[in-house]
Amino acid sequence: MDEKESDLIIQKGEGQSIEFKENVDKSLSKEIVAFANAQGGKIFIGITDRGKIKKLNNLNRLRSQITDIAKKCDPSIKIRLETSNGILVVDVEEGNNKPYSCSNGFYLRVGANSQKLSRDEILEFSITEGKIYFDGQINEEFRYPDDFDENKLKKYLDETKLSKKADMKSILINLGVAKEYGDTIIFNNAGVLFFAKEPSRFFMTSKVICAEYATNDKVTILDRKIYDDGILNNLMETINFIRKKIKIRFKIDTIRREEIPQFPETAFREAIVNAIMHRDYFDKSSDVMIENYRNKIVIYNPGGLVKWLKPDEFGKISKTRNPIIASLLSRTIFVEKMGTGIKRIMHSMKDDKLPEPQFEYYEHSFYVTLKDNELDAGVNEGLSGQLNGQLNGQLNNLLVLIRNNPGKNATQLSNLMDIPYRTLIKQISKLLNQDLIERRGSKKTGGYWMVV
Repeated sequence: MDEKESDLIIQKGEGQSIEFKENVDKSLSKEIVAFANAQGGKIFIGITDRGKIKKLNNLNRLRSQITDIAKKCDPSIKIRLETSNGILVVDVEEGNNKPYSCSNGFYLRVGANSQKLSRDEILEFSITEGKIYFDGQINEEFRYPDDFDENKLKKYLDETKLSKKADMKSILINLGVAKEYGDTIIFNNAGVLFFAKEPSRFFMTSKVICAEYATNDKVTILDRKIYDDGILNNLMETINFIRKKIKIRFKIDTIRREEIPQFPETAFREAIVNAIMHRDYFDKSSDVMIENYRNKIVIYNPGGLVKWLKPDEFGKISKTRNPIIASLLSRTIFVEKMGTGIKRIMHSMKDDKLPEPQFEYYEHSFYVTLKDNELDAGVNEGLSGQLNGQLNGQLNNLLVLIRNNPGKNATQLSNLMDIPYRTLIKQISKLLNQDLIERRGSKKTGGYWMVV
């Protein structure tokens, strides 16, 4: 650092990455720790708080003293020392083994101050930095074998083709979901989420919520399911839910017809797996949500990108928030190869000539949106733009509902739309008068309506 640069820094004063100290004292360790826990910074020794230079004596002794202070931090912190304009500069890089502490505790640089962290702040900081994983924490409430579901373990072993020759306890320990504790075993959170009889007794975050809507807005709910039967069963049930709800079109070029799904299964399967596998289970504010609309699927999970994954690395490398859960799922057919899920979603949509998937990530949330070509082309959500112009919102929703649910009678339709039976009959009469629907079957056998 030359004199011009150091003069400029001194004139600028203390801030997020700059600290002034007159001498080396006991408080230096907290400044070093604070910078290592943040984004790094420089400590200028030989400058008063007002920015005046104070001559230092015996620089070699000070260098040795500062190096020793940095080594005694936990873990030790690497620093660079240089002199500039008669000042000793301690250059502290952002640490890659956070959190760091000194004999006085944990500190973090915030603005021009080094703030001491409380117990809860230390815990939150460690979670954010990936030092504490939810799935690896021992669950003290879970009791083996009372809360353990042996059938779920057998199903997992069947799915993964793993051997069943060892005893139950040994299998659980080898899977990494339990540890020996005297004559019994204790489970970690991953084991509870996979193999508990009732996962929601221990975690409200264990559920997956699926919903189907008549249009591309959350107006009319056609179906809603809540799955809470362990991660593997939740995953299988959720995939089946979407598989049954998406539309199928038929292509007949030869004697045999070809069924073409609205969305490639690889795309929504990978998105669902990622949501369950990478969600932030510390976050108790919401559940994993899988929403199937008229022309799109939206998959949401609590928890944005992990802090140790940079945005420009997204889709290129995989850094998981839940390593044990990821390891358990990697043995199943639902995870073909770790770290390739995002690319597989993109490639499968491209292969089917569908719009590019949308990935949105924020501090506490992650969204994947899959669209079909009808939505991408801006086509109205009803049968056509002309019909949408003729019908009000509720009538249009009913028309779409009848089209998407052939064979439903009036009672079933009124329940799906959550409107009185008489109101539904009036709306059906309006659609009949416009020749948009027709009745199938007789009154005696309980007929139904179909879109013309």
